[in-house]
Amino acid sequence: MSDTRSITVELGERSYPIFIGSGLLGGGFDLSAHVRGPDCLVVTNETVEPLYLEALLAGLTGKQARAISLPDGEAYKTLETVEDILDTLVENGANRDTTVVALGGGVVGDIAGFSAACYMRGVDFIQVPTTLLAQVDSSVGGKTGVNHASGKNLIGAFHQPRAVLIDTDTLKTLPDRELKAGLAEVIKYGAIMDADFFAWIEDNLEALIARDAETLAAAIQRSCELKAAIVTEDERESGRRAILNFGHTFGHAIEYCQGYGDWLHGEAVAAGMVMAAQLSTDDAALAGRIERLLDRAGLPTRPPAIAATDFMAAMGMDKKVQQKQLRFVLLRALGDAVVTSDYDTSRLHAVVEAMS
Repeated sequence: MSDTRSITVELGERSYPIFIGSGLLGGGFDLSAHVRGPDCLVVTNETVEPLYLEALLAGLTGKQARAISLPDGEAYKTLETVEDILDTLVENGANRDTTVVALGGGVVGDIAGFSAACYMRGVDFIQVPTTLLAQVDSSVGGKTGVNHASGKNLIGAFHQPRAVLIDTDTLKTLPDRELKAGLAEVIKYGAIMDADFFAWIEDNLEALIARDAETLAAAIQRSCELKAAIVTEDERESGRRAILNFGHTFGHAIEYCQGYGDWLHGEAVAAGMVMAAQLSTDDAALAGRIERLLDRAGLPTRPPAIAATDFMAAMGMDKKVQQKQLRFVLLRALGDAVVTSDYDTSRLHAVVEAMS
């Protein structure tokens, strides 16, 4: 087992650690130390279960652990799937000292976390993310939820985990397409918060794509540090935390219009970041720099063909809409983002129509 890196999300009594390293599953890390009660339910999916469930269970010695395996994919991020998890908890006599453990990517983490938030008005929850996107983004910060027919993540709750365990070895089995989708969120952190980190990604992109272990660990650590800092400042997205949604208003509209699952979340966010950068500024060099890095990462920089009216309607269901006014995360400069409704609406329509 390599040296384990540790970051703390400072939230008072809800503070929790993020552990990053290789060899943490398979008994290399005592996960049971973070399980307060005698039993837990591991929520995973049919893709991850044969790869990592046994290794996870090796770190839960002394605990009674059961598992439920979900179908794989964004299409199953629904209330019906949450009901299956809640039924399993009830059938096994789970009490308030039960811990729900999410083993998988962002979809598994969101569903499991929302189930934990709902069961008996909230039970403990641990994140064990196995995709790059989940490791750098969705596993940290306590956002949980499922999709609705009218939009992405419309049903959910804030429910912070007890701990986040990131075993970088799980990235060895991640399909190339999903690794690249995760890189979209890594690039996002540089674009909105840390210009030096953005430049570091530009310099180290080939090593990241080649899955160099130390380079990936460094990217994951910096991404988690940036997210932990902003979650500490604004836990429930009442203000600054919303900058983490750079590209997401456009990206969620792409996912909705395409039907969940056709485009990966990171792919939709990548195209959305290009659109957000174009809306942000007349500085073609800034927007071009973001687009070039995403293109080098093998990510889409344009959405699929979607009618402009459909695109605008889908964005109207975004959670950042206030008083019927669309708000966007825009860049004042590289590494400096703001959430605002002060933008040129004609420019917005031009960006959407140009991409339609």
